[in-house]
Amino acid sequence: MRTPFVTVILPAKDAGPYIGTTLETLARQFDDKTALKAVMIDDGSRDDTGALMRRYADHFGDAVVLTNPRPKGLASARNQGLEHVDGDFFCFLDGDDWMQPLRLQVLAGRMRELDCDFVRTDHVTVTGTKRMLKRAPFPWRERLAAPRDAILPEHEPTMVDYPFAWAGMFHRRVIDQGLARFSPGLFTAEDRPWIWRLHLNAQSFAVVDAPAILYRRGVSSSLTQVRDRRQLDFARAMSEVVDIVEADADAERFLPKITWTALALSSRHLVRARRMTPALRAEMRASIRGLLGRLPAAEVDAVIGRLDGPRRRVLAPLLRTTGVGA
Repeated sequence: MRTPFVTVILPAKDAGPYIGTTLETLARQFDDKTALKAVMIDDGSRDDTGALMRRYADHFGDAVVLTNPRPKGLASARNQGLEHVDGDFFCFLDGDDWMQPLRLQVLAGRMRELDCDFVRTDHVTVTGTKRMLKRAPFPWRERLAAPRDAILPEHEPTMVDYPFAWAGMFHRRVIDQGLARFSPGLFTAEDRPWIWRLHLNAQSFAVVDAPAILYRRGVSSSLTQVRDRRQLDFARAMSEVVDIVEADADAERFLPKITWTALALSSRHLVRARRMTPALRAEMRASIRGLLGRLPAAEVDAVIGRLDGPRRRVLAPLLRTTGVGA
């Protein structure tokens, strides 16, 4: 059998209502189906997700279905998939999203033409019947750039604020360089350390146009919707980002960015924590307090002065207990 051009890593848990659409569109990505390998991970589903994966396996030139008796989380499931990558290129897909036809064929072509470490794309959010284009926050299209040049400025959305692993394609040398793996065991915010490591260490990337990937929002089982202890991983993931930035030779250049990001995201999680149980809310506040205490005081003061009033008010009680900021 010919080696496929692209390996798609598709982890899913309890995605039965949606994954049929995902798999159907995945089967329409290449004129030659042998160009694609599907690595599907059933991460402890209690519904028919695994059965649907096995049913669709013969739609692809090559397919692997892995089954986890208990959920390992998205980060660990994606890492399992990385062990099965064949060919020059790979990408990620979630079990409740889908793609327009030939998206991956177009991206593989751009990867070959540009010869870069990875490409990124826009995506379309789907909420019920409403669709909205979300653009990758980078001003230049269809041309090579240094990933480090896409991190700043600190107070505007940049490519490290666009961490969606499924919004692009990657060369397998990213695996060889140790940049593709996710921090094991993270159940949320797993893409934050991953995107920073990628942009600090890869050599080249581009933002390109391609048929759309559609991101389904408002799914009840999505971690953006649930309010359980898995959300506590947010602070651990962001603390890991601080470690990554501090270890970089240009740490002083990028610390303002991670400080801005950590404060902005912390304020959002503190608001969402109001809907948690009192015990979980206290754990969330303690974990965010620990994260904020790691940030450089001078940078915190500078960022706090530029945040809007509501976010300052949400953060103020925790910042006072850490001894930094307002």
